[in-house]
Amino acid sequence: MEFTVCIDIKGKPVAVGSISGESSADARFTYAADYLNASEAVAISFSLPLRSEPFSAEQTKCFFDGLLPEGFTRRAVASNLHLDENDYVQILYQLGRECIGALRVYRKGEKPQAFYDKLTREQVRELAREGATESAAVVIESRLSLAGATGKVGLYRDPKTGEWYLPRGTAPSTHIVKQSHVRLERIVPNELLCLLTAKQCGIDVPETTIIDLGSGKDEDILLASERFDRRFSEQSAFANELPMPLRLHQEDFAQALGIPASRKYENGDRHLAKMFALLRTHSSQPIEDQLKLWDRIVFNCLIGNTDGHLKNYSLLYSEDLKTVRLAPAYDVINTIGYKGMTHEMSFMIGNAKRIEDVTRDSFRTAAREAGLGERMALNRLDVMAKRFRPALESAAETLIHQGVKGVDALKAIILDRNPNTLQ
Repeated sequence: MEFTVCIDIKGKPVAVGSISGESSADARFTYAADYLNASEAVAISFSLPLRSEPFSAEQTKCFFDGLLPEGFTRRAVASNLHLDENDYVQILYQLGRECIGALRVYRKGEKPQAFYDKLTREQVRELAREGATESAAVVIESRLSLAGATGKVGLYRDPKTGEWYLPRGTAPSTHIVKQSHVRLERIVPNELLCLLTAKQCGIDVPETTIIDLGSGKDEDILLASERFDRRFSEQSAFANELPMPLRLHQEDFAQALGIPASRKYENGDRHLAKMFALLRTHSSQPIEDQLKLWDRIVFNCLIGNTDGHLKNYSLLYSEDLKTVRLAPAYDVINTIGYKGMTHEMSFMIGNAKRIEDVTRDSFRTAAREAGLGERMALNRLDVMAKRFRPALESAAETLIHQGVKGVDALKAIILDRNPNTLQ
């Protein structure tokens, strides 16, 4: 078993190495000698630094398994492909034409074409109504690998007409499109409200909107977010007369820290301190990005999001891979408003784990762990806490004006069920 791994640099695919072994259990990634000798060579992950020796099976799995869907979508994909859901290399080969970031996986000599299939309104409606089952089918059909546990697919939107297309072969998508969750009502407007609130609090978020295909109810709506790891450029090539965006490399904090997806939630290993150390060491603007990360952690506590785990924070590389920044915020929702959802944060804030136990003193301790100045960190906390309710009110008013249903109830849930104001 051997698969080639390539990465796009300034819009051009470059072979960086290979994954080889008898099976996924002993698969090992090795950088290609030609790549190591090239002046443009940059490691594909901070957990996989440039070297000639193969990486261990554990290191290899930690990074590449992190490119794949999780949960039901993963199981459905594996079942439809007649593969073991733990056989991450074979699943990645089947889905690795279009991953998160700028990586692709293929067999040597393969040259898949890039093209787009136009979707009818009814096909998009089916995607909304069929939930994760339909998204798994689209993932298989389009050979897209999008990490995460929710039902989502990568689609292309024509920048001129707004029409939707399914990417084929190596064609890149422009949007990540999420479905409503069968167990969690109003999850789409929930995330849209939380993202817009975050934006009004000064947090970088992708442009996101609702696709309403009928009644505005859960079965008729999708959440479409522009991919921040895709960018149109004058260098863009075309597929069936549609401009293809350039791929920008991205890795989440779990991948960058060499932590398996199975450990994305903290179990006493102080994730917060590791996240700030990663930015201090590798960000091209370490001070600015640390402050942005701090703001997001505070915001997640205010909005009632206990699912801000390591895979929900990412690093975004420039087109030439030479600079790295904290990527925009994503997967920001109010979780504690749903019955049965945990009130435990994804990582410790100081010595507190449950969201209602997080206090200003918890963040004082967290600031010391993060290596931030205490006064500055607490001042930013106070500013965020002061901005939060007006931002939520403004975001809700905007969405109500746009005709998004159920926003008032969601706003009330966020305010009523999270007693933590950090003031």
